Amino acid sequence: MKPMFTGIIEEVGTVKNLGSNSLSLKADIVLEGTKLGDSIAVDGACLTVTGLEKGWFSVEIMPETRKRTTVGGLRVGDKVNLERALPVQGRLGGHFVQGHVDATGKVVSLVRQEEAVIASISAPEDVLRYLVNKCFIAVNGVSLTVTDCRSSQFSVSLVTYTRNNTNLGAVKQGQSVNLEVDIMSKYIEKFYKQGNQKGIINVLNQYDYLK
Repeated sequence: MKPMFTGIIEEVGTVKNLGSNSLSLKADIVLEGTKLGDSIAVDGACLTVTGLEKGWFSVEIMPETRKRTTVGGLRVGDKVNLERALPVQGRLGGHFVQGHVDATGKVVSLVRQEEAVIASISAPEDVLRYLVNKCFIAVNGVSLTVTDCRSSQFSVSLVTYTRNNTNLGAVKQGQSVNLEVDIMSKYIEKFYKQGNQKGIINVLNQYDYLK
């Protein structure tokens, strides 16, 4: 079964060591019940656990991961969002996140709005094409709702809990972040181009969007 995530971050870990094709991270919560070969999302990128010790774990980094995500640019001491794969019959608190980062975006601005911070993020066209107001997007693996969508960027609201419990609370203007669009939008686009209305309905039913 393919690992899936929810975008609800369990813990913020710390980069311990860096290798040419590996990464070691200090963590506690995500180590509970974790075994070699399990999947953990690191800033939204699905990675396989290759080493496991008390207080830390290691993952292997593929060339594609370095190319498409911010993982290849991490440094010792950096903070990263961590989430274990969703267990069978587990609760889905966010949305279905695959851990397959579509692209990286860049934080354009951070504006305080009462108790929240509105983050505007630039993104490539192959991400923006799937975004509409109120849709889901994963930013560094965090499940967020798009509050505004324009031709070259989108905005999300970072509430106090998100800022306090993920690394998005320390994000800076100009910083790169990992982006993954809701897989539902890709399924619907494909079926629409095929003229397959039944396929669209089946997918929406499968993920309880019509209930």
